[in-house]
Amino acid sequence: MLYPELFKSLEQVRWNMETDIPWDQFDGSKLTDEQAQTIRMNAITEWSALPATEMFLRDNRDDSDFCAFMSVWFFEEQKHSLVLMEYLRRFKPEFVPTEEELHNVRFEFDPAPALETLMMHFCGEIRLNHWYRCASEWHTEPVIKQIYKIISQDEARHGGAYLRYMKKALIEVGDSARAAFAKIGVLMASARRTEKPLHPTNLHVNQSLFPNDTVQSRLPDPEWLERWLDGQIKFDGEWEKKVVDRILHNMSLLFERTFGSVQELNRYRKEIVTRLAATQAQPA
Repeated sequence: MLYPELFKSLEQVRWNMETDIPWDQFDGSKLTDEQAQTIRMNAITEWSALPATEMFLRDNRDDSDFCAFMSVWFFEEQKHSLVLMEYLRRFKPEFVPTEEELHNVRFEFDPAPALETLMMHFCGEIRLNHWYRCASEWHTEPVIKQIYKIISQDEARHGGAYLRYMKKALIEVGDSARAAFAKIGVLMASARRTEKPLHPTNLHVNQSLFPNDTVQSRLPDPEWLERWLDGQIKFDGEWEKKVVDRILHNMSLLFERTFGSVQELNRYRKEIVTRLAATQAQPA
């Protein structure tokens, strides 16, 4: 069981919203309405950890270890939303999200294969870590710069925890897990080929609600994410390369095989799929 160890390690580095955020360093001359609006959108997006947790608990009902870890993940993700809202409450109260806006991103996700969802969220944590690091550099107001830095570190730790559960799945499930992780790894590391940013909050998750079945589509400004990344924080090709390199590095650690490109990871995926098919075709 991983939960007790993960709880202890995350508890040791948990930050305090009152004492670890330098509220007294706020400089109002360095915060614009445009910046406050991006903080508002991120606060609402982070609130979607609520339906994601409900999905994880439903789809991993047979894995009490992972579901117990969700108590830590959910707490820390909701804390991200809370600290962003607290920042706005103190310094730009007119931008604080309404309860209705927060509730609008709570909707049911269709059931999905648990291992593929785990890998998708692992990649999402890596991407969010880099988005927030980039946002910290873009902002000029000292307090929000520090907040984005702090929550980016949380996202990196969450990715590390997910990786532990992925390693556990390789031991327990074997090639089925390898195939699932490699498949989603290829998808999530191929963001340059897609029109929209590849992150769990930007993927369709409820067929009956399509096309309003992504978290981003249910924000007050559904087009905000692309504008934030491309026109504001300037999450460019150099930043994207860091995300892809990090995914490939972790896949290399996970599968104990070096992947220098998405193409190499895809070749590995095909090998595993072929091996699985051969195994399943063998007579009992």
